[in-house]
Order: sequence, then structure tokens, then C-alpha cells
Amino acid sequence: MNDQEKVTLKEASRADIAFVDDTLPTNADVPVTRIEFEDGVTATLAEAIEAGFEAVKAVPDLSVPGLSVPAQPAAAEGGEEAANEAAEAVS
Repeated sequence: MNDQEKVTLKEASRADIAFVDDTLPTNADVPVTRIEFEDGVTATLAEAIEAGFEAVKAVPDLSVPGLSVPAQPAAAEGGEEAANEAAEAVS
């Protein structure tokens, strides 16, 4: 990602974003930028995932080759179902 793409992504997101230079897990010869979203604004994990994907859409030619979600505390009623639906949408 270039600097302008990073600015565009930060402007499109409500989350705190960190950029890390990395390589593709399946091919270490392919450089990628890992983007870490730290979202303390949205009410549910599903909403946070959707907000992250919407922000990524603001940058032309940017794609999401993978998604890693850290373990979450036990969800309130209905929260786990929404998170599962969001994870299925990514698959």
C-alpha cells in the first residue's frame, strides 16, 4: 500500500488502524500489508467486521486475502450468532 491508500483507509474507518509490512502466508515471496483494526466504537464483532470491510472498499484495487479475529469474551445473547454470520460471509 502506498501512503495515499493508507490515508484513504484511515479516513474511511472509525477504527484505529496499524499497518505492518508482511508477506503472504502461503508465499513468502509476495509482499503484503497487514492491516490491524482496533475498533472500540461498534457494538458487536459482526458490526466491526462489516465496518472494516466497508473501509477497505474505499481503496480501489485493495482486497482482503485473509481475516484473523482474536478470541472474544463470551457473547451476550444473540451476539455469537451475529459473529458467526459475519464469519460465514467472509468464507
